[in-house]
Amino acid sequence: MVRNQLDLDGKPNLNLASFVSTFLEPNAQQLMEENLTKNLADSDEYPAMMDIHQRCISIIAHLWGVQPGERAIGSACTGSSEAIHLGGLAMKRRWQEKRKAEGKDASKPNIIMGANAQVALEKFARYFEVEARILPVSAKSRFRLDPELVKENIDENTIGVFVILGSTYTGHYEPVEEISKILDDFEAKTGIDIPIHVDAASGGFIAPFTDAGAGGAKWNFELPRVKSINTSGHKFGLVSAGLGWIIWRDEAYLPEFLVFELHYLGGTEKSYTLNFSRPGAQVVVQYYNLVHLGFSGYRGIMENCLANARLLANSLEETGWYTVVSDIHRRVDGGSDRAPKSGTEGAEQETPRETSADYVAGLPVVSFRLTDEFQKQYSHIKQETVSLFLRAKGWIIPNYALPPSEEKTEILRVVVRENMTFDLLELLLTDIVTVTETLIENDQVDLSSLKRHHIGHGRRPVTKQDHERHKRRLEGHGKKRLQDGIHRTVC
Repeated sequence: MVRNQLDLDGKPNLNLASFVSTFLEPNAQQLMEENLTKNLADSDEYPAMMDIHQRCISIIAHLWGVQPGERAIGSACTGSSEAIHLGGLAMKRRWQEKRKAEGKDASKPNIIMGANAQVALEKFARYFEVEARILPVSAKSRFRLDPELVKENIDENTIGVFVILGSTYTGHYEPVEEISKILDDFEAKTGIDIPIHVDAASGGFIAPFTDAGAGGAKWNFELPRVKSINTSGHKFGLVSAGLGWIIWRDEAYLPEFLVFELHYLGGTEKSYTLNFSRPGAQVVVQYYNLVHLGFSGYRGIMENCLANARLLANSLEETGWYTVVSDIHRRVDGGSDRAPKSGTEGAEQETPRETSADYVAGLPVVSFRLTDEFQKQYSHIKQETVSLFLRAKGWIIPNYALPPSEEKTEILRVVVRENMTFDLLELLLTDIVTVTETLIENDQVDLSSLKRHHIGHGRRPVTKQDHERHKRRLEGHGKKRLQDGIHRTVC
């Protein structure tokens, strides 16, 4: 009965909306099954697993450029949301302790982030009573945090800046080094030290391995102002859902106030996570991936993801119907894109010597929309319809608005993960072309027939009055909420 009900779900392999890994190789899957019942909280009972946990922290810390003499400290979490909250709490507590030691008011902390930030960042601010200064993004800032706006919004009450290594909207890396220099200048003028926490939920396992890195700029612990970094092992760390990592560059940046000494099951351990019980199997698989794949293995996978994303982006633009908002297919030398002549025939045009270093750095994400010319010529075709028609073919590709101030622009987004093979990519492109041609060939598309399929099982039919009430609710407060905060993107 349960299996039959789950048949209504989409196929994880075709869920191109999510950054979360949906593939485990056989050995990793076996390790997962063998360790499913182990609790990471039971350190005395599972000492070998705790040793593996510490090795993972050491490997990742050095991957992120921890400096000689520093004693990096960190922990596995249930995901990047928990990790971000821990990083934010550490910044808040350090700020409070410093302000109180100086005899200053510590009641009005604020934190800086872009409107493109994932909702976990805003949750931190709301849950832990920190003013969220959410800065608008624009096409000029490449839909990411604008350094100039950072300069205008920091003050003595700023506990830190959240900088994102890989926007969920378009895959752009935010300029960590540029923002770090702005904060350096601010400290030189005012004496106020504002730290950076890098949200590398996706980019933390991409930038260290790819030839492009973060586009030539520094982003990690090589910058003294970066105090903590988080990532999701269950995204491009290639582990299944349920694993994040938070690492501080040194023990000095994890306030002692946040560390609890626990006497549990006959042992003593220190805890600084929000959750107590946590799955241990994902940590084991993370270690397996790091050891089994090594640096070259991860590099090969990430370079392949980026190459496939470039191929998809170029192919979409070659149709003439779509324009790509993400930039990973654009060359850094300013030369023309190597777009294929038709369909996916251009795959061979990208020579083996070319790597991600020849292109704009970013996540393997393709964000695209219908061109202005297409929308004028076929005004009856709504971009959402493309997403709905592709869903009918099994593909899950979201259509949603860009962040506030740019919300009039909607994008379709494809996340190219490890299991996106060339054959699957070719099928996807073929289906996108087929769907678009179908829409063009029809003078009008009656979306009401599609909406009928969204009526829930066992519910009464949605009436015209229901639509009117829903519309009034949106006009009353929904739009205002969108402008006031972070738009809910698909993650």
